[in-house]
Order: sequence, then structure tokens, then C-alpha cells
Amino acid sequence: MIEISELYKYYDDRRAVGPLSVRIEKGQVVGLLGLNGAGKTTTLRILACDLLPTSGTVLIDGMDVVETPDRVKARVGYLPDTPPVYPEMSITEYLTFAARLRGVPRSDVAKRVDDAIEQTELGTERDRLIESLSHGFRQRVGIAQAIVHRPAFVVLDEPISGLDPAQIVEMRSLVRSLSGEHTVVVSSHNLPEISETCDRLLVIKDGRIVADGTEQELTRVHHGMKIEVTVRGTGPSAEVAETAKAVLSALRAVRDVRIQKPNESGEGIATLALSSDADVRDLVCRTLVDSSLGVLELTRAERELENAFLQLLASGQTADESSEIPDTSDQDPGDPEDEVIEDKEAVS
Repeated sequence: MIEISELYKYYDDRRAVGPLSVRIEKGQVVGLLGLNGAGKTTTLRILACDLLPTSGTVLIDGMDVVETPDRVKARVGYLPDTPPVYPEMSITEYLTFAARLRGVPRSDVAKRVDDAIEQTELGTERDRLIESLSHGFRQRVGIAQAIVHRPAFVVLDEPISGLDPAQIVEMRSLVRSLSGEHTVVVSSHNLPEISETCDRLLVIKDGRIVADGTEQELTRVHHGMKIEVTVRGTGPSAEVAETAKAVLSALRAVRDVRIQKPNESGEGIATLALSSDADVRDLVCRTLVDSSLGVLELTRAERELENAFLQLLASGQTADESSEIPDTSDQDPGDPEDEVIEDKEAVS
């Protein structure tokens, strides 16, 4: 469990984070969303004991990151935005080094390395030099070093950055596989991917959390759910469309039903777009079928989460405040004294 209370981080007189308070339960995969300079990386570095907070408390399984950093580090795995790897080492050599550096008993090192390689699906590459790996495999090695000591808590900063579409799908599956055994906090600019990967989303602006919930909760409260449905009935397509519109408009939770150009050709086929304040996909399907209309396709509107995300940032309201947050130009510059970190320190 992670408990953050009234966390602040300043660089001189510039506020990078705060006030920030949140509780993350064991086994959750939590996504941290925000624009550049919002405070994501600073927050993750504090959680990973790579950076000290200015004030406030951060507890990892009841242990304070300031008072007992060594004990906390033993329970945390950290992948910064650039994987801290040694190009001249093979994957096995590097993970062995990382395990020993994190205090894994010598008798357990080989087993821990094998387990991390299996979990990240690096078995066929384990003897290759890291310098010869693609960016996607280097990201996998970065995650492997973060979990080789079997931490309770894993911090991943932009793990899908620079990956191609196929690699993103693979990385999504990998991150999801960490849930349950690990509590995971992951930051990303890829909104559709983070929504499919995470159980819960935290939207951060100017170092404060402005929204907290599942994708459905955020889109419902701040934007509403938009659905597109294609149906097939008997008779001309125009008549089928009007029938479907009347059926859907009668549902209390549905609003703004519009007939659109059919997504596919054929007699009796119609496509409609609707919006709702709740997830009514199952209700829509049942109602249409009960009205003798076949459902050929039902999808959520694209960019829905992105639109909700932008609305949240524009509103400038925290999750528990109704007053507007002043728009500042504070950026997340990184700690000037810690900006350049030796690779070995990054691994530790």
C-alpha cells in the first residue's frame, strides 16, 4: 500500500509538486497522466526514493521514504524514462549485477534472474549484448531490472515511449501481468494505451491531482460516454434508422441520438451515434435486440478519453475542490543537483 499525504517538492522557490495526497491499494495498476511539466516524473522519483520531498509524507507499506529510504528501496523497482542499462553487458550479466546490487542473496540470484527473464519474455535474447538490442527489448530489460528483486511496488516512467504499435501491445500485456503480485504506478502520454493498461487513472496538473478514477468514471463525469452502434432491421435503411433512433431516445440514460452515414452498405443497415452519462452499452444492445434489431457493431467513440483529459486540464479543478487552480508556468525541471546521475546509481 502507498500513502501520500500533503506532498510538496520545490526547486528553490518553484513548486514542482504539491499539495498531493493519494492512497494506492496493493495490487493496483495506476496510471499517472499529465502534460509535460505537470510533475509526473518528480512524483515518480520521490516514490522510487530517487528524490527527497520538500515536505509531506510518503509511506510504502508503512515505511517512510525519508526516514527509512534503504528499507523502502528494497521494496521498490524503478524504471526511469531512460533504462539504466550497460550496453557492454549481456542481459543475463546485467540482471545478475542488478540483483546483487539490490541485495538478493547469492544463492537466489540465478533463480531471480531466470524468473525476471521469463516474465519479460527475454529468454531467446538473454545472452545477447544489450547494445545489440532494439529499443523495445531494451525497455523489457529495463522492466526486468526493476522486478528482479521481487519488489512489492514498481514505478515505470514512460515505459512505452518510442515503441512501435506491435511493441506497445506487447508492453501493455507485460505491464498488466505485473498486477496482483506488484503494485504498479506508470506514467505515459499515450492516453488510449494507459487507459487499457491501468485499473485507475490519476490526472495531474501543476503538481496536483485534478481527477482520480477509472476511465469510465472520468469520461462519464467530465465528458460523458459516446457510443456508435450499427444495426440491421427489415425494410429500407432510412426506416430502420428512424426506428432505432426512437427506441434509443426512449432510454432515460441516453441523450443526443443522431443518425449517421451507415458504416457498411446493405439494405436495412443503419448507424447511430449517441451519448450518455453512464456506461449503457449492455442496455443499448438488449433494447435493440428486444426491438427486433440486430446489432452488427457497437464501439466507443475514439478520442473520448483524450477529450475528457483535456477538459480536466482546462477546468483546473482538483478532485476535491471546486475552486479554480491558478494557471502557472511552473515546469518539472528535475532536480538541478541530481540531473546527471551515474548509471550505477540509477540502477541502485
